[in-house]
Amino acid sequence: MSASTDTQAPSTAARLSLWRRLARVWPYFSGSRAGWALAVGATIVGSATEPFVPALLKPLLDRGFQKGALDLWLVPVTLILLFAVRGISGFVAQYALAKVTNEGLQSLRRAMFGKLLSSRLSLFADQSSSALANTVVYEVFNGSSMMINAVMKLARDVLTLVALVAYLLFLNWKLMLIVSLLFPAVALVIQLLTRRLYRLTRESQVATDNLAYVVEENVLAHRDVRLHGAQAGQASRFEALSNTLRRLSIKSTVAYAGMSAITQVLAAMALSAVISIALLQGSENTTTVGGFVAFVTAMLLLIAPIKSLSDGATPITRGLAALERGLDLVDLVEDESSGGFIQARAAGDIELSGVSVAYKPDAPPALDQVSLSIRTGETVALVGSSGSGKTTLASLLPRFVDYSAGSIRLDGTELRDWNLASLRSQFAFVSQHVVMFNNSMAFNVALGQSFDRDKVVRCLAAANLGQLLEELPQGIDTVLGHNAMQLSGGQRQRLAIARALYKDAPVLILDEATSALDTESEKAVQEAIQRLAAGRTSLIIAHRLSTIQHADRIIMMNAGRIVEQGSHAELLQNNGAYAHLYRLGFQGAA
Repeated sequence: MSASTDTQAPSTAARLSLWRRLARVWPYFSGSRAGWALAVGATIVGSATEPFVPALLKPLLDRGFQKGALDLWLVPVTLILLFAVRGISGFVAQYALAKVTNEGLQSLRRAMFGKLLSSRLSLFADQSSSALANTVVYEVFNGSSMMINAVMKLARDVLTLVALVAYLLFLNWKLMLIVSLLFPAVALVIQLLTRRLYRLTRESQVATDNLAYVVEENVLAHRDVRLHGAQAGQASRFEALSNTLRRLSIKSTVAYAGMSAITQVLAAMALSAVISIALLQGSENTTTVGGFVAFVTAMLLLIAPIKSLSDGATPITRGLAALERGLDLVDLVEDESSGGFIQARAAGDIELSGVSVAYKPDAPPALDQVSLSIRTGETVALVGSSGSGKTTLASLLPRFVDYSAGSIRLDGTELRDWNLASLRSQFAFVSQHVVMFNNSMAFNVALGQSFDRDKVVRCLAAANLGQLLEELPQGIDTVLGHNAMQLSGGQRQRLAIARALYKDAPVLILDEATSALDTESEKAVQEAIQRLAAGRTSLIIAHRLSTIQHADRIIMMNAGRIVEQGSHAELLQNNGAYAHLYRLGFQGAA
């Protein structure tokens, strides 16, 4: 499993312009029109107040020190009102932005999580769980917060620039022509460095995923790492990936700082030229002291939004790069294909005809032209060495794996023609890898089904968990914790059987459900399995004779093919591959 598919294929959005990338994001954040209207309106009001400060300086310097030329109360009252308006508009804009951001974030997360629930299953082989969780939980949150705030700040700065430029043109259009030379130079710097920042941000995301994947592996395999003394090797892996992330972070900082520094130098050059020419005009009595101070003050106020425009490219770039990972998940990952056939409850008759499965084009097939009929209510066991195709065959039935050739029918209907939800409702699956949710025992037993408290208790009793229920302080309402790790292996296995009993599906699949259990636990599980399998079509994958010796039919597989089949006694009498496997390993496990 790779830590991220980004290492293999760049995002489609990487080749799009800034405006087209923003257009991808917009549908998720456009729902709150009132919020946007409030934010934009408050931003316009706040930006419009910027020229008032230098505008006040001109009459104050030209007439303020002449007795009676200017009312004493006018300037302080105007300043108080000015900053009150600016403060209130800033508060309203921030509140509206928070509303817009959080509603858009919820919409995008909903779409992403929905995609995880409906996507093709190969997604979970292509990407690690840490990468997917990081994208859904953290990336889109950071990305949306950075981007929305940066976009609104960008709008505020542009409006401020417009207001100040208009005032500067009003004061002295000749000086303003010099200032206007600054804009194309700043735009060129922003464009060049933004491209580099976007690439570095995408690379940093991949590096973060890889680092998180190493941490995830070592958390899950903490016992194996300590048992085999692998700490030094794992620390080296972590150090190498951490160094990669550190280098990318430094490069991003250099690009960001370079953008800011170059912009400030350009602004200083323009300001120097303006001051020089203004002083020359002043010596020729073509401008007043108040007009000169007002122009320079407005010019100084102009530097801040220009610098902010260059700085704003960084959070927008990083925010978009983060959001695009979520958008790629929603837009580019295909859903599972589903037919339209729906049936409340199947009889359980299964027919495989010439079925082949190939996980990779250049690898040997996992299943090669397999044909098999399983009658309603029949118990069929699959045996064979590792890699013989047993689990692949069982995974085909609920379409966890898709077949590349042949046909599979359930009650005479091709699996691809079934509605997926209806098809999977026909199967109960119990494997050696039990997965439980950090919720109550009742929740885990009734998973996905309508809740019936009495039925939960009956299913737990039928799965030989009655004594455990008596020991738990809150009974079926006891929260099991992470993957029910507070329970023993046998108890967790029987809990999975109770879940299958509760579902009451017509077809049962057991994938080595007792392979990791001790003899006592296996006996309890076997009793529960016998109750579970009664009256159902059952497909059992096992390495232990005790699990399969009572099967109606045993299918011996090798290299993706069926090599022989029959009852336990018939296969032993044939003295073929099954008899050989039985003598090697099953006898000791009987």
